[in-house]
Amino acid sequence: MTIGDTPLAARVPPGPRGNVVLGSIGDIYRDRLRFVLDTARTYGDVAQYRVAHMRIYQVNHPEGVGRLLHDNHRNYSKDVPTFGTLKLFLGNGLFTSDGDFWRRQRRLAQPAFHRRRVAAFGELMTDATQEMLERWQAHVGRDQPLDVATEFMRLTMEVVTRALFSTSVEQDIGTIGRAIATLLNDVTFRFTFPFYPPLKVPTPRNRRFLAARATLDGIVYRIISERRQRPAEHDDLLALLMETRDEQTGEGMSDKQLRDEVVTLFLAGHETTANALTWASYLLSTHVAIARRLQAEVDETLQGRTPTASDLPKLPYTRMVIDETLRLYPPAWITNRRAIGDDTVCGYRIPADATVSISPYVTHRDPRLWENPEGFDPDRFAPERSAGRPHYAYFPFGSGPRQCIGKGFALMESMLVVALLAQRYELHLVPGRKVETEALATLRPRYGMWMRAHPR
Repeated sequence: MTIGDTPLAARVPPGPRGNVVLGSIGDIYRDRLRFVLDTARTYGDVAQYRVAHMRIYQVNHPEGVGRLLHDNHRNYSKDVPTFGTLKLFLGNGLFTSDGDFWRRQRRLAQPAFHRRRVAAFGELMTDATQEMLERWQAHVGRDQPLDVATEFMRLTMEVVTRALFSTSVEQDIGTIGRAIATLLNDVTFRFTFPFYPPLKVPTPRNRRFLAARATLDGIVYRIISERRQRPAEHDDLLALLMETRDEQTGEGMSDKQLRDEVVTLFLAGHETTANALTWASYLLSTHVAIARRLQAEVDETLQGRTPTASDLPKLPYTRMVIDETLRLYPPAWITNRRAIGDDTVCGYRIPADATVSISPYVTHRDPRLWENPEGFDPDRFAPERSAGRPHYAYFPFGSGPRQCIGKGFALMESMLVVALLAQRYELHLVPGRKVETEALATLRPRYGMWMRAHPR
């Protein structure tokens, strides 16, 4: 019971005791997803556990998620080790920055992601997807399997690179892709082994990371410099970011700020969307009736033509398939914050400086919120079944003021790719190939996703 925001009797959250020295670190390394799910189901809306010397407060209930992401979001910063690891790669971009600096950057970047601006990239997305599907034809003819996880990574890298830089860096796309892959793999490694030596220690891994970051920075800064000299020649995301001005000061972004936002967009527009497309393909391949219904909607609406951004409102079931995929396999499956001051969440005390964790993967599987939570049921996103569901029961893109700025871009790309794929191919899992989640920085398929494409 509370009066306003003041608790009458805030409780200490329950949780697993774990090992005397290491806490729950062993259980987490054995199976991260199982651990956070079991913690929520055993201990309820808010739980706590220890990882070595750190105490983590896991918030599972939508009311608590809303408290962290919206109602009291200014009390929760990104000053936590996971974001420190990402800063090695991303710098101080929208995803990792905090406070007044973040608010200024968000104001500056927001116009570039207006719905009309994003819609203009639809043709770019469909062109890149058609090119990918054409490449698949050789594999289809020889009945060769494809790792669609790798294929979608390549596709989303093409899309985000063209959206950021238009056609001016075609010769650099391969170099950018290799550098990004090296940096992402290293960040993933550091999430798994947080006590690995810092970058100043010249290990082979650290040298590879620094070389890849220097390569990426060299390309990005070169392009920014060229654009400064000829600012009116391009119509892409970088041009939009360079044009924007702070309403209060009239200033634009510095080269360093532009670099950090560009690299952040590489991550946000590449890894996460590719994983979502991979899991959507897996789910459709294992649920034939749903795949047939999706194909029927695409066939009836598009009549064989290439989809555009204006077609997306006419493809409601396609959107429901994407939404349900993101419920079961949210790419950004967990996020941490640091409590700046004491707070009370769902009746439990959260002390200042505590690390607080929220996981869409966990909340999206709460049986109090979702009927048959482990099942793949796109119809649960139909308006009549969504009515009355708590707002923060579903948050694959985060929510509140810090909701992912690229949400519209990602949803449009996912829908266009899925629609084009449904027109042309059916994907079937290769028998005997293991499908298993790997919960690192994002939710990946551990062994890739090997499938055969069959023409419709």
